[in-house]
Amino acid sequence: MASSSPIFLALFVFLPLLIGSSEANFYYESCPQLLSTVRGVVQAAINKEARMGASLLRLHFHDCFVNGCDASNLLDDSSSFKSEKGAAPNRNSARGFEVIDQIKSAVEKVCPGVVSCADILAITARDSVVILGGPEWEVKLGRRDSLTAYFALANATNTIPAANASLSALLSSFQNHGLSTRDLVALYGAHTIGVARCTNIRQHIYQDKNIDTSFARSNQGKCPQKNGNGDNNLAPLDAQTPTRFDNSYFKTLVNKQAILHSDQELYNGGTTDMLVRTYASNPNAFLSDFTASIIKMGDIKVLTGSQGQIRKNCRRLN
Repeated sequence: MASSSPIFLALFVFLPLLIGSSEANFYYESCPQLLSTVRGVVQAAINKEARMGASLLRLHFHDCFVNGCDASNLLDDSSSFKSEKGAAPNRNSARGFEVIDQIKSAVEKVCPGVVSCADILAITARDSVVILGGPEWEVKLGRRDSLTAYFALANATNTIPAANASLSALLSSFQNHGLSTRDLVALYGAHTIGVARCTNIRQHIYQDKNIDTSFARSNQGKCPQKNGNGDNNLAPLDAQTPTRFDNSYFKTLVNKQAILHSDQELYNGGTTDMLVRTYASNPNAFLSDFTASIIKMGDIKVLTGSQGQIRKNCRRLN
């Protein structure tokens, strides 16, 4: 762990005996049952619906990409701010909030007022990946929760990448968050699980040329061309193994079988082609880079120490 990490510095200042803000020690005394409690609820939710793992992982991404990893996207509307849940990247799309509520309730029972919602999001993302067959990593802990939501920022075109984003827009968005080209490609590998709505795939399967024609036709049957028809119909982001966290997503890119325009942009004659080919042929390289990148993402503009608060209910301020 780099000594420049903001979470590391906060721990050094406030918890000198707990250097290295890993899950193994941050809540060791204050909430020793944390990890087993979270894992149990996540496991039950994924057992009930495998798609939920992707939804929970996505919540962590959408949190960190809007003013940092501070659980601002979990807040409901209030008299002082508008929720991020209504922003374009989240509206009719972000889900799993009730599972986070269940996790938070379970954690509050064993250690009330101790664990932040932002940390719960980070742990839940890791557990979702592991349960669906992906790699394990130690989650850095010590985040605190935002005191407001950022609707306008969540709605901004350069904050959360859109389904129709170009490669240059993707690169710009990730660079704005301090993430590299390698981070971009590795983190987009999270699309090896989950689904997309018809409204987000329509342009790619009907208008784009960089798509396998038979693959496009097969998905046109699920997604009528006219707007408003079947907008909420779903298609897997990775048709080969949609509920298993592996490297097959990158194979779909090489085969021109991405369901989203932005996904196929990663393999369309640009600067990211080589990384896509590497991950498609070397699963260990992908899994290693993904874990490094998601840990790095989890450090974006975190609140620590006396900043923010530890919400008792992730949907509202204390």
